[in-house]
Amino acid sequence: MSMRIRTSALTALTVAALAVGTVLTAPAAGAASNVAAPTFLSASQMPPHPTSSWTAGPVSDGFPEGLGSCVDTEGVPAYDYRHREFRTDLDTSAVQLTVVTGTAAQAKGLAKHYDDLIRNCAQRIEESSPDVRAEGRDYGKLPVEEGARVRGLHTEASGGATDIGLWSVGRDGRTVTVVQWGQMGDFADAPVDAFKKTTITAVNKLY
Repeated sequence: MSMRIRTSALTALTVAALAVGTVLTAPAAGAASNVAAPTFLSASQMPPHPTSSWTAGPVSDGFPEGLGSCVDTEGVPAYDYRHREFRTDLDTSAVQLTVVTGTAAQAKGLAKHYDDLIRNCAQRIEESSPDVRAEGRDYGKLPVEEGARVRGLHTEASGGATDIGLWSVGRDGRTVTVVQWGQMGDFADAPVDAFKKTTITAVNKLY
């Protein structure tokens, strides 16, 4: 079972996570236009792969499909979404999303919303896919800019296929970034310390 599990039930359940009040209200027209475009991670800043090098794709507009297993845009205003995808020659991939909002309060609410979605992702996967077992882990907060948090997610299908993913949400002012890393395996295969370094770099590098 791939990490990219998508069902209509997952997106429907996103609405329940929007208990963050007015901080997610849409910004005034052009409110984010005065913010410089965030800078993205490079391939060399991803967690090192033991046998393969990383390749970075172009920075693209829009929301990446690769985050759809846990995070989406359901019920979230049409902010300035940009993303960059990364891959190795083997079955390891990653993606970084940046979202420029209108105010620091909106960004704070959005960061909490995304972190809540990731925190509850294992439960939603099991509810929507009875043949999949899922477990999430909290790897704690990181002291970078306005803060970041790292979490892990392991899924195992009834046929035995397993996937491990690491997720982080961080914020710098009005901008939120989400980084996701994934491959086949379990928690023992997750480069948590290296991913924390990647997350710190991602948040510091935004501006």
